[in-house]
Amino acid sequence: MKQEANDVKNPKRVVIERIFDAPIELVWRAWTVPENLMLWWGPRDFTAPAAKIDLKVGGRYHFCMQAPDGQKLWSTGTYREIVPNERLVWTDSFSDEQGNVVSAQEYGMPADIPIEMKVTVILEALGSKTRMTLIHEGLPEGELHDATVIGWNESIDKLAKSLK
Repeated sequence: MKQEANDVKNPKRVVIERIFDAPIELVWRAWTVPENLMLWWGPRDFTAPAAKIDLKVGGRYHFCMQAPDGQKLWSTGTYREIVPNERLVWTDSFSDEQGNVVSAQEYGMPADIPIEMKVTVILEALGSKTRMTLIHEGLPEGELHDATVIGWNESIDKLAKSLK
């Protein structure tokens, strides 16, 4: 399983590639069906108590991940591109429980975090396996970037387990 955790050409991007021992349709559903996403969303030891997905271009998502200490972190965004079993592109913002976009400072994070970032997931069938490339763009360099690399890798570890 290949893991690429940083794009040295663009330090404001996180690029992670994984190969799953699962068909592409199953990996697609893990990203697009709320009940499936809730099985793995969030880093190790986090849970995902809520997920809403309006899977259409211009549709919105609203996810919650809950930390081990009980803190809930909400996110929302808009789907920009959807090619079934191939590609998902969406905006990514922190939000409140109602789905209103809020600054990262609402969660005690630094002020230099953009109000909106971009996430792309590209899927490629490899016989009965699936290559997934995740690209998270717009991150400030430094601590958040490093934490995002760790968080995505831990989340994707959980995604791999949920596919079995």
